[in-house]
Amino acid sequence: MTWLQRYRIRHYVGDSIWILPVLSTLAAIASVRLLHWIQKDLGWESPVAPDTARAVLGTMAASLFTAIVFVCTALLVAVQLVSAALTPRIIAIVFRDPITKFVLTLLVFVFTFSLSALIRITSTVPLLTTHVAAYSCVVCLAVFFFLIDHLGRALRPSGALRAVAWLGRRVIASVYPMRLSDSPGPASGPESSDLGEPTCIVTNRRDGVVLAFDVRGLVSLAQRTDCVIELVPQVGDFIAVGDPLFRVYHGGISPSADALDQSVAVGQERTLEQDPAFALRIIVDIASKGLSPAINDPTTAVLALDQIHHLLRDLGSRRLDDGRVRDKSGRLRLVYRTPDWEDFVHLAVTEIRQFGRTSIQIARRLRAMLENLIQTVPEERATPLREELKLLQRSTGRSFTEPEELALADESDLQGVGGKHGRSNAAREGSEAASQ
Repeated sequence: MTWLQRYRIRHYVGDSIWILPVLSTLAAIASVRLLHWIQKDLGWESPVAPDTARAVLGTMAASLFTAIVFVCTALLVAVQLVSAALTPRIIAIVFRDPITKFVLTLLVFVFTFSLSALIRITSTVPLLTTHVAAYSCVVCLAVFFFLIDHLGRALRPSGALRAVAWLGRRVIASVYPMRLSDSPGPASGPESSDLGEPTCIVTNRRDGVVLAFDVRGLVSLAQRTDCVIELVPQVGDFIAVGDPLFRVYHGGISPSADALDQSVAVGQERTLEQDPAFALRIIVDIASKGLSPAINDPTTAVLALDQIHHLLRDLGSRRLDDGRVRDKSGRLRLVYRTPDWEDFVHLAVTEIRQFGRTSIQIARRLRAMLENLIQTVPEERATPLREELKLLQRSTGRSFTEPEELALADESDLQGVGGKHGRSNAAREGSEAASQ
């Protein structure tokens, strides 16, 4: 099985909400058969009348089926409403929620178990299957209420932003595991433009977005063919059929197009697996929609900036990838495009600053974030932040003509408006130096 096949299976299983509930039906049927065999062998019978057991289990099974339909319908409606209010890119995260999958799986399991137990009630009532089915229905009632509470919390703006930020921190730690202080930076190497003319160009075979690629597999392939492989699009880029996908340099034997094609995953929409910028993209989209004139909810944008603040702080302390991979002997084998620190800063700040230029709340929260990051990230990462602080200073100067409003917008506030106003001397000096 190739890397691409394994990736597609893993990705499909992770995104699908129906697989576990379907498998639970088979597990429920097998469980009833096993318990029925045990109780029949031991001669266990319930003192409950058969008609009473049939009525109770039939009612519970019907109620469980209604609950399953209600949960599925409510989930679809909630996803549509949240995607309209926040961003459509939140849908995939909702369907990957493990709690929702678990609750649906449990409901389907108990529903199938109850039906299987019901048809085994004859002139006598089996003890194990009947009691397990009855008490499992009671458990499902409690789990159903828990799911409603969970979805109500998770689909709020704060809950959705927290979930995206948590996934973002996880992918940042996966893609950039090294801290700046851990070890010296990677050795410099030639840019793709310094490699000369490519000996082979492999074009793309299907439309879509680049989701991930097999780093180890491509390095191994480049070693076997003694060449340098360049992945042309960046993870998250859309590519059409016929666009350049790979360029091969210095190859004695060019790797096969099929082998290269099986090393990159192209799909319908971006994912977070190898794309830390996508987490910021989702949060910025939520903030931008909150700042739109149709919604006019700057507080949601402030909640988004809270998460962006900590994601940038995490990124600022890590050694970002340089897009070059070498083999054990130190020879360059793979070149690919990857965002640098300036790209992350621009992604996180630019659109929110533009869309929120008339909001005092956004100006104050952005200033507090930039000033704090300038003080906390390593000095080598502070230059783009100071540039953004200059742009924010000029933007507020153009947007607020009244001196009192300008003075208010010129203060930093972690709550936007309502927190402790005023800045420390160090932060004020840093701001004045940046605006000069």
